[in-house]
Amino acid sequence: MHGLDLEVREGEVVCLIGRNGAGKTSTVRAIVQDEIRVTRGSVEFMGKNLVNLPRREVIRSGIGYVPEDRRVFASLTIAENLSVPRSRGRSRIFDMDAVYELFLKLKELHGRQADVLSGGEQQMLSIARSLLTNPKLLILDEPHERLAPVVTQQVIAALIRLKSKGVAMLISDQHVPLIRECADCVDVIDRGHPVFCGTVAERDGNAEIARKYLMVTRHTPSESTHIT
Repeated sequence: MHGLDLEVREGEVVCLIGRNGAGKTSTVRAIVQDEIRVTRGSVEFMGKNLVNLPRREVIRSGIGYVPEDRRVFASLTIAENLSVPRSRGRSRIFDMDAVYELFLKLKELHGRQADVLSGGEQQMLSIARSLLTNPKLLILDEPHERLAPVVTQQVIAALIRLKSKGVAMLISDQHVPLIRECADCVDVIDRGHPVFCGTVAERDGNAEIARKYLMVTRHTPSESTHIT
């Protein structure tokens, strides 16, 4: 990553977008110190420098993290997974009842072991578990990746509800409905470099950004496909 300057304000939703391989996952992993270390520059959260902190300390500082691979505890039930997080003195907007209200499917399946859940159910569980730390900022990496369309809509609906509750979010994703429904600001990156920062309307009105950084060219030279 080179020259990235991201900012998420209180209650704001920022979407980080770009082609596959543009550096979105590397960026969010660097923020939470998830096996990627920042060697130059800084990552600050509420006045605290996060660089070189263990990931557990980053999470304890008030950041919720939902990685692309979800990382639920496979041998535990849904209820047991949700009993793990602790908010450590922060105000408790989210408790077990609140996350079950957000994801009714989890309440229905609360006794089911995580390793037999569908991908969508595991994604809901990963988000719910992060919310139970009552984070000031929720970071989600590709939250709709590899989900069925109907489940994708459920996840988007949940994120919209979180936004209405004032939860600040940084979302790495390329899903158009999610971006248009949730984003206050859009940051576009390409090969680890920032190339655009603005509102959804500004991004939609910038055909050059879409052409250069948000399209996938097929093998046939005359054909190209929008991915956002």
